[in-house]
Amino acid sequence: MELIPTQNEVVQLLRETGALRDGHFEYRNGLHSNEYLQVPLALRYYQHQRMLSVALSRLLRANPEIRAIIPDLSIVAPANAGLPVAYGICEALRARQVYWAEEDDEKQALRFRQYLEQTRGEPVVLVDDILRSGSKLTQLKQLLESSGAQVVALAVVIYQPHPQTIHFGSLPFYYLAELDATYYTDAAHCDLCKRGVPFDRVWV
Repeated sequence: MELIPTQNEVVQLLRETGALRDGHFEYRNGLHSNEYLQVPLALRYYQHQRMLSVALSRLLRANPEIRAIIPDLSIVAPANAGLPVAYGICEALRARQVYWAEEDDEKQALRFRQYLEQTRGEPVVLVDDILRSGSKLTQLKQLLESSGAQVVALAVVIYQPHPQTIHFGSLPFYYLAELDATYYTDAAHCDLCKRGVPFDRVWV
C-alpha cells in the first residue's frame, strides 16, 4: 500500500476491520441507509490509524500555504472519534498542538475546556474521522472563528455525504475516500422497509 492509499484500499481496510457494513440502518435523524460506517473500528488498530493519518498529513503538506505555517498550526477535532486522526496528523506534520471541543449532552453546544484559549489569527486545521452531516464540524468552525482563530483547511478520513450534508464552500477539504451510500428520507420512502428488511438503529 502506498503512503497515500487508493479509494479501493481504504474501503477494503474498512470492510476487513468491520468499520464498514452493508445492511439496513436507521440514523438518529430518521434517515435510512443501506450502509453504515464507524471509522473508530478501524482506528483501534495502531497500524491502520497511523497509515490513514500519515496519508492525510501528506495531502495537507502538499498545499504550499499550509506547509508554510505548519510550525504554528493547531489540529482541532470536534469530538473523541477524531482524536486518533488529529494526533496522528499532528505527529506526522510536526504541527504545534492538538485540542478538541466537547459537549455535556447532545442539546448543548460544543465548547472548549476551561483555560483553553485560542490566539487571534491562530491557524487551525479541522480534523475528524468522517464528514457525514457536517453539523459538528460547522459548530466547531464557528466556535473557533468566534475566538479569533483562522480555519485554513478541513481533513477527514472518509467523506460520506447525504442529502442533508452541510458544505464548507471554498475551504480546502481533504479526504481519503468518498462513500456513496443510498439514503432514504424516512421509513415511508425506504425501499428496504418496503421489502421488509429488518433495520438496526445506529447511534451516529
